[in-house]
Amino acid sequence: MIHVVLCQPEIPQNTGNIMRTCVGTGVKLHLIEPLGFKIDDKKLRRSAVDYYDFLNFEIHPNFDSFKKNHHGTYFYLSRYGKKSHSDPKYNEINHDIYLVFGSESYGIDRKLLSENESNTFRIPTNDKIRSLNLSNAVAITVFEVLRQLGYPDLYEFEPDTLKGKDYLKNFKE
Repeated sequence: MIHVVLCQPEIPQNTGNIMRTCVGTGVKLHLIEPLGFKIDDKKLRRSAVDYYDFLNFEIHPNFDSFKKNHHGTYFYLSRYGKKSHSDPKYNEINHDIYLVFGSESYGIDRKLLSENESNTFRIPTNDKIRSLNLSNAVAITVFEVLRQLGYPDLYEFEPDTLKGKDYLKNFKE
């Protein structure tokens, strides 16, 4: 199973967008407190739209207690990583994958990163920005893992439960 771990997220709209990505990809979300918003915040629900009820998520009081109960391979995403997010061979991992992201204003605790430098990765960017938007970084990384795994349980066409794969073929104005 793939997990997204948000350490102390601050912006409800970002978290709401990440929730939507998690629902659409079957990824479990973990929120590490303190949160910069109330979990029932209107902005959060608005960002997650009507997918909120399908979300698989947990809230944890801190990262140490979270990690004690969740075993697998951890990948820390940070601007300080020296390897690309696409370098790991995710398809060779036979247990849970945890993608860890930090808060919007600070990122991941530097002590945690320095203790896990070999598993700290970055999404390549130029030198004009410090980092990408958190929601975008999560989506990029989740879809790279899923790409390597062959997009398990995802549709490569519009499912029949929505408009169906022949929607455009049958489209009339």
